[in-house]
Amino acid sequence: MRILFWGTPDFAIPSFSALSEEGYEIAGVVTQPDRPAGRGRKLRPSPVKEAALAEGVPVLEPERPRGAAFLGELRALEPDLSVVVAYGHILHREVLDLPPLGSINVHASLLPRLRGAAPVNWAIIRGHPRTGVTIMRMAERMDAGPILLQTEEPIGPTQTAAELYLRLAEVGAGSLLGALAMIETEGLEEREQDDSEATFAPKITRELARIDWTLPAPEVSNWIRGMDAVPGAWTELEGEPVKLFLPRPAPDHRHGEEPGTIIGLDPTDGILVATGRGAVRLLEIQPPGRKRMEAGAWIAGRGAKEGQRFE
Repeated sequence: MRILFWGTPDFAIPSFSALSEEGYEIAGVVTQPDRPAGRGRKLRPSPVKEAALAEGVPVLEPERPRGAAFLGELRALEPDLSVVVAYGHILHREVLDLPPLGSINVHASLLPRLRGAAPVNWAIIRGHPRTGVTIMRMAERMDAGPILLQTEEPIGPTQTAAELYLRLAEVGAGSLLGALAMIETEGLEEREQDDSEATFAPKITRELARIDWTLPAPEVSNWIRGMDAVPGAWTELEGEPVKLFLPRPAPDHRHGEEPGTIIGLDPTDGILVATGRGAVRLLEIQPPGRKRMEAGAWIAGRGAKEGQRFE
């Protein structure tokens, strides 16, 4: 089976590597063009491009995956199937139907829940006890195609989006191989999604990552874990932006302070902050212009004092 692989970020690497290691012939890779990155804003290839070039796989980098010329390049690769893993564009029907076996996608949620760009983040933000990976037949509507295979994965009480992201990337690779094996033996039954049960996971932005301290402690904690590590949940202290990490909710903690007020500083136990109901203890922080650090180091350096308020 000749596979055309579509992907851009590091989430797609385990799936790409699994296909190669299992002996599937990767006809080519489609990825997003090089983008400016880092302080110098130099052009940087996507992780998938780097992996493909290391394997000697042809790489296509269209700004938009459409048009007669691009379709001609795809046909020249003669793929049997397209596998899409976090590519970053919605594909049109003429692209999806080009391979004889069509196009399938690895999506990091249990569809129809959490369709969209950031399912890993929103699974944690919304307090889901479990999530998983769905292998689906692709349709022109976003994440709405028939389900081929699903694998569940629990979400730990302190697990961050970054940790869950890495875990689901590996789960996705294993699920993809299982789905391909069943496709090859014609043992895979497709199941239509129930649109009435769909929820959505919109793109995460820095503006969205700002902490609302009026929420109850568990929700504030979920918000911070769901934004870790990128873009990082943030707030302001004395007019300066501060990122906060590794929350531990204390929903039964009683206080009479305004939400966002620092009500405890301990070099070992971190920063205790009042919320709309209860409090949240924070174990790591990133002050403006500095690297992420343990809260104890920030406290020892007198980065804050009790009574100050995060806003």
